Amino acid sequence: MELINTFNDWLWSYILIALLLAAAVWFTLSTKGVQFRMFGEMLRLLAASGTREDRKESEHPGNHHTISSFQAFAVSIASRVGTGNLAGVATAIAIGGAGSVFWMWVIALLGAASAFVESTLAQLFKERGDRSFKGGPAYYILKGIGCRWWAVTFAVLITITFGLAFNSVQANTMTAAAAVSFGWNPAWFGAIITVGTLAVIWGGIQRISRFSEIVVPVMAILYIILALTVIALNIGKLPAVLSSIVSEAFTGSAALGGGVGSALMMGIKRGLFSNEAGEGSAPNVAATASVSHPVKQGLLQSFAVFTDTIIICTCTAFIILFSGVLGNGTSGIALTQASLEAEVGTAGSTFVAVAVFLFAFTSIVSNYYYGETNLQFICKRRWPVAAYRLAVGAMVMVGSVTSLELAWSLADVFMGLMTLCNLAAIIVLGRFAVRLLNDYTAQRRRGQNPQYHRSTIPELADKTDCWPR
Repeated sequence: MELINTFNDWLWSYILIALLLAAAVWFTLSTKGVQFRMFGEMLRLLAASGTREDRKESEHPGNHHTISSFQAFAVSIASRVGTGNLAGVATAIAIGGAGSVFWMWVIALLGAASAFVESTLAQLFKERGDRSFKGGPAYYILKGIGCRWWAVTFAVLITITFGLAFNSVQANTMTAAAAVSFGWNPAWFGAIITVGTLAVIWGGIQRISRFSEIVVPVMAILYIILALTVIALNIGKLPAVLSSIVSEAFTGSAALGGGVGSALMMGIKRGLFSNEAGEGSAPNVAATASVSHPVKQGLLQSFAVFTDTIIICTCTAFIILFSGVLGNGTSGIALTQASLEAEVGTAGSTFVAVAVFLFAFTSIVSNYYYGETNLQFICKRRWPVAAYRLAVGAMVMVGSVTSLELAWSLADVFMGLMTLCNLAAIIVLGRFAVRLLNDYTAQRRRGQNPQYHRSTIPELADKTDCWPR
């Protein structure tokens, strides 16, 4: 643990925070604030996604197993909205104070531009697979930059990070919540989760996407309604809570003994774990969508960052800060459960346990897909996928009974290394996303439904043969 924590401190304190913020600011400027000026367009696309008309116009000839833009959005939300929104926010506040919430907001608002760039690039460089499109950072690094070792390095890191390290975190939080609320034995509950995971992931992206588009909207809406109820009951405390979030971001939390650096680091680390902007995960599912222009999925994935952090993470933060239980010695999911119990009674703890199960389980199956698509990039044979599915199930079981501190620390290490690989790639290739955005907005101004053709970026025509001429 000492070695892992030392490496984490060095990686995050001196490299990743600066690089993440610099990239997010650069993409915000180069896209002229796409995450702000095109927010209305994001809502329009979300309302239209998944409709019969949208699916019909976006289908590409010869592809009979399409994933709709809404299904891709739902799978990415399923991965983003997980234990990071409940346990991760609680951990950040317990260590960094209320100010860490402010830095979560900052990294989300700026990082939405990074999310737009990486998902647009994933759409541009996607390939046809056996059952749907496939793509992601490994594909755009290989096709756009022409560096195979870099692409394979990323593919290895994300396969380990999401399928193994992150899924152990999700399982850990699920079993901890069930133990607190129902007294269930972590080993037995972990075995049940493992069986359920294998049952879903064995069906591939088709089953995962269908599962996610049903469960994700329901669980998110219920959690938001609960949070709004808590806010309504504590509306008089809202100005003081907002004031503490802003002031402690720059002064630190005296009550918890944390400084500005602690609030900044915890806010960005837990914020990135939750919204994944610039991390290189969401592009893997963004590439599977069948859309008429790459920017459409880029905008939807940018909106997913807002949904994750600005809405759902903020809901958890308000529940904790309104409750007054902060500083009682609890952290992680136990703090979230104690906070909600203080607000609505023992039913609150039970609700969190159920919400954690839904949030985390959908994250596990979505995380698995990120690993699978990159494993297929590394090796085209089928047997490694079957072996990987069993390994994912094993890590879900291991995560159910291991320590929370070890699970989070390992997740931070692999997440940091993976993010470095992806950020460097999208900085190099970001200019193509900007050109695509300009093409998209020009077509929209002419009243057209934007369509992308390879001739738009002729120097990439031979590398983007998924798109019509």
